[in-house]
Amino acid sequence: MTDDRSFHVLEAVPSRLEVSPQRPRRRWSAEAKARLVEETLQAGANVSAIARQAGMSPSQLFGWRRKAIRSGVAEPRADADRLGFVEVSAASTSMVEICLGDIVIRTGADVDFDHLLKVIRVVRQA
Repeated sequence: MTDDRSFHVLEAVPSRLEVSPQRPRRRWSAEAKARLVEETLQAGANVSAIARQAGMSPSQLFGWRRKAIRSGVAEPRADADRLGFVEVSAASTSMVEICLGDIVIRTGADVDFDHLLKVIRVVRQA
């Protein structure tokens, strides 16, 4: 290598990105936050849709919701994390496919319910 190479030092000054919107931050009242969080806790509520209707980022509303639940101000529905099963008739399909993360369980529609439940529990524990 020759010694005649040179380099330039670049100085970066933090500033607002040109692609970001130039609107000021909004301030939400405690009542407005509580109303929106309460609306997300209703049965069948779509948090992202509620956030879009309010003109805000869904991640912000999810954050408010998580904070309200952790602090005890709001209480999630009791059946929110409940695992549900549906009745499958052999006439409608001959195969059932269940996806648990990266694992796929494929079985015939005539499999015994208790046996399938045992298989799912073993897969979850693995």
